[in-house]
Amino acid sequence: MRLTVKTIVCAANLCLLMLGVVSSAANAQQMGNAERALFDSLNRERSAHQLPELKWDPSLAKAAHQHAALMAQRNDLSHQLRGEGDVQARASSAGARFTVIAENIAEGPDAAAIHSMWMKSPHHRANILDVDVNAVGIATVPGSKYLFAVQDFSRTVENLSLREQEQQIGSLLHARGLQISASSDDARKTCAMNDGYAGKPSTMFRFEGGDLSALPEPVKAKIKSEKYRFASVGACSPGSANRFARYRIAVLLFR
Repeated sequence: MRLTVKTIVCAANLCLLMLGVVSSAANAQQMGNAERALFDSLNRERSAHQLPELKWDPSLAKAAHQHAALMAQRNDLSHQLRGEGDVQARASSAGARFTVIAENIAEGPDAAAIHSMWMKSPHHRANILDVDVNAVGIATVPGSKYLFAVQDFSRTVENLSLREQEQQIGSLLHARGLQISASSDDARKTCAMNDGYAGKPSTMFRFEGGDLSALPEPVKAKIKSEKYRFASVGACSPGSANRFARYRIAVLLFR
């Protein structure tokens, strides 16, 4: 299962679409013996391929358990059963925040057999070894004969306040030699607009995405090509029902 999420970057009134590939993907569902075995097995595989180990995500585990329980109840192996939401909807409803979501399902006699089946299947193996995911939740539920198992993978998105989002982008701009304005009023107003901008910036960018660890390439290119001294950063809610978690940011640049 593969999906696509779009990161939108707008400079003044010009919008660029940067496409990213998405794999198909109580407060905590505790790990039982089978879940622990599957969790340890997938991280051994990742370590063997020089990939970072995945962290356990309780929200994903909750979503996985709900789906595994429904499959066991209906004795039906499927990524989406009748009357059930898809993996995006299930994970989002369970409280997960993500830009990538992926799922493996299986029916087998035990955890070792299920893991072996997944590793022998190209699509399931690709999810286990996906470089774009960093978290997983796993559940197994006994069926009439075998275990029903679910692995839900994601790339998680931090739940940052608007001020924390602004500070993170501000630090990236400051590292490129810009002084950051203490006031974010105009930038926040610009962030909330679909077109135009507030104040009198030399240029502005408005973008959405799930990763604030780096500036979008158009922003970096603009700063590199022209001389700017000051920047103002504003964050706002994306205001969409899209289940992919993301941030919405406006950057105003001044000479």
